[in-house]
Parts: sequence; C-alpha cells; structure tokens
Amino acid sequence: MLTILGFAMIATFLVLIMMKKMSPIAALVLIPALFCVAVGQGAKLGDYVIEGVGTLAPTAAMLMFAIVYFGVMIDVGLFDPVVRGILRFCKADPMRIVIGTAVLAAIVSLDGDGSTTFMITVSAMYPLYKRLKMSLVVMTGVAATANGVMNTLPWGGPTARAATALKLDAADIFVPMIPALAVGLLAVILLACVLGRRERKRLGTLTLDEVLVREPETVLVGAGGGGDRLVKGTASTGSEDAAEDHAADDSDEGFKGLDPDRPTLRPRLYWFNAGLTVALLASMILELMPIPVLFLLGAALALTVNFPHMPDQRARIAAHADNVLNVSGMVFAAAVFTGVLTGTGMVDHMADWLVGAIPEAMGPHMAVVTGVLSLPLTYFMSNDGFYFGVLPVLAEAGAAHGVSSLEIARASLVGQPLHMSSPLVPAVYVLVGMAKVEFGDHTKFTVKWAVLTSLVVLGAGILFGII
Repeated sequence: MLTILGFAMIATFLVLIMMKKMSPIAALVLIPALFCVAVGQGAKLGDYVIEGVGTLAPTAAMLMFAIVYFGVMIDVGLFDPVVRGILRFCKADPMRIVIGTAVLAAIVSLDGDGSTTFMITVSAMYPLYKRLKMSLVVMTGVAATANGVMNTLPWGGPTARAATALKLDAADIFVPMIPALAVGLLAVILLACVLGRRERKRLGTLTLDEVLVREPETVLVGAGGGGDRLVKGTASTGSEDAAEDHAADDSDEGFKGLDPDRPTLRPRLYWFNAGLTVALLASMILELMPIPVLFLLGAALALTVNFPHMPDQRARIAAHADNVLNVSGMVFAAAVFTGVLTGTGMVDHMADWLVGAIPEAMGPHMAVVTGVLSLPLTYFMSNDGFYFGVLPVLAEAGAAHGVSSLEIARASLVGQPLHMSSPLVPAVYVLVGMAKVEFGDHTKFTVKWAVLTSLVVLGAGILFGII
C-alpha cells in the first residue's frame, strides 16, 4: 500500500504543477501532508517535517549566501568578461546562443556546485534570451542537462556517494566513465544545436550591426560592451509548444542586463574578487570547511570589501532578497515532501518494489538494469536515498550473478542528467527562479531531453565496455 501511495503522491505533485493547478511551494507542502494523513500517520507529520527541515537546512543556508555572494560578484563586474566573450561568440544567432548556454553551463559546472552553475549561466545568458524573445525553457533545459552530465565529477556528489556506499575508490569509478560522459556532453551540444535551429527557424535570421528603420519585428539586443543595437528578425506565426511560447512571450519589462556603466561596478577590485572566488571554489573542492560556512564567510567578506558603506550593503542585499526568499522558501517546502516520503517509509517500499520486480534472468545484466533504474530512482529520490539505500541492494544482487560492484557503481551515474531537474534538487529552483520560468514548464520541456541524454550515456558505456 505504501508503494502505491508513494507513486501516487509523486504523480499527483507532478501533474498538478505541470498543469499549473498549484504553485510548487503549495504542492510541495499540501500534497505530502494529505498523503501523510491518508497513510494514517498524520500525528507524526510534525516530526517528519522537522526532520526534513533539519536535513535540508544546511542546503538552504548555502543557497541563501551563495545567491548573495554571486549576486554581488555579478554586480561588481566579475563575470562581465565571460558575458562579453559569450556575446561575441553568440552574436545574435539563436543557435549559437543555445550552444553557448550548454558550453558555459558545462564549464562552470567544473566547480561541482549546481547552484553556482545556474546563477552564473542564467546571469550571462538571460539578457540575450529576453531581448531576442527566445524560449527561456530552452535555456533552463540545456543548462540543467549539461550540469547533470558534469555533476558526475568526483567532487560533484554522486560519484563520492557511490564510492562511499560500496567502499570503492572514486577514481576507479569515474575515470573509466570519462569516455561515456564525454559522449553524453557531446549529446548535450548536439541537443543545443537542434533546439537552437528550432529557435532560429521560429525567430528568423538575425544580424548585428545593422541600423534599421524601426519596424514591428525589430528587437533590441544588449550588446554588453557598447550600448544597444538594433537587430531584425522575422516574426513567428507558427505554433510551438505551449510552455515554450509562454516563456518566450514573457514580458520584457523587468529585464536587467549587465549594464557596462552600472554604479555597482568595482574595476579596481576585479583581481581581489577573482582571487576570492577562486579561493572559495578551491576550498569547496578541498572540503576545507562545510560549504554553507564558506559561502557565509565569502558573502560577508565580499560585501564588506566591495561596499564598505552600510547603505550600499543594505541595497545589495535588498536587490537579491527576492531570489533568496524564493529559493529558500522552495527548499524548506521541499523538506516537507522529502520528510513525509522518507518518514512514512514510502521511499523504502518504492525502492524495494522496483528491485524486487527485476526478473531473475536479468541478474547477469544487473549493471545495465542499475543504469536504467537510476533514471526514475534518482528523479523521485534524493541522491543520498538512492546511493546509500538502493545501490548497495543492487550491488549485492549483481554480485550474486558475478557482476562487479565497480560496474554497478558506474552505471548508477547514468541518471544524473535527469536528476538535476528533479523537484527534490534545490539547485533547480535557483535555475527556474532566476530565469523566471514556471517549474512545471521546465519539467514538461526538459524531462524527455534529459532522459535521452541519460540513455546516450548508458549506451556509450555499454558500447565501450565500461558498463
């Protein structure tokens, strides 16, 4: 019964947010509360929620101060050279812009933190997407999928969890997987090309440096380094996916580009800010301190040095308060969902049912089975739940048929491109929040492409003899 109710709770949540019948925060709170009562454990709801909040509180704190830190770095101009470089590559070509999104997300993902990746990627690319009226769900989908492939880095989390759970060396798991993951990253670039061509077809041919007579289809592009320039595009009259149309047609009134003359720029402190950011990311990778503590210290230092006057500090905090509140609120709401899912035992029963449903004849192919199962399980469960709860069971089943734990561990990484769009991943709320995209729209658009990317990684792993 708990298995059925667990799947029903997840399905209800996904259907309601994708149909926009409830906001994600309300759905994350009310749906698990109702199902907790339905399984007869309503009296323990408070305990489950408090346990869930306690588990996710460090993540919420990390996101709060990370948003403030990187918000300040964007304000003072640390990423302006990156933005200008991306703009020079992308020009006003929608296909180049989508490819640039994938490349930028992959490069920034080297730090191992999804929230950081999404903050920098959206800050750099959002102005172009808005000015050219491109689909914002294309941006969020490509960024999330690229980050999912790169999330398999040993310091990104999943590989370390798999190594810990199965008592293996992380390098033995990750290094042989590099060719398959490289193919996965190429698949994301190819996906960006396909989606970019669709956007180019929808918007028409765009060219920079043309001073045109203003026409209805003429739009304005922030050039990033030297004012605004007019570009011309053919208006689209064809029908597109409803989610993409909604995101693409969103009002441009709230647009804030990287103005090269904004008063918050601190060019004299550029190398200090760059050094501070490198030191912060290095400390994260080396695990010198807990990540929330590092971002707390980094945000305080960045504010103090760049904006020594109290009114300026308050203004910067207020400027990013909206993102902080949205993301932290979503994380604490997700704590209700995960708390009930775990506390009632639903997640354990769901995992046991899936593992038990594997036919005996599939035993010699447990590595492939693990790869396939990693897609739904890492989407509907946290990485901790999957790697520490389910993976050891799968490895034990594989060992009984002569399948090594290393193969099982490598296969378990396959689902990460899909996992990064899971409603249980706090970083995805940073992505959709900063991009001003509905979570339901992002989910509806991204899931199919993320599943395809995961299957490409699995296929490459099998082809290369890794899995």
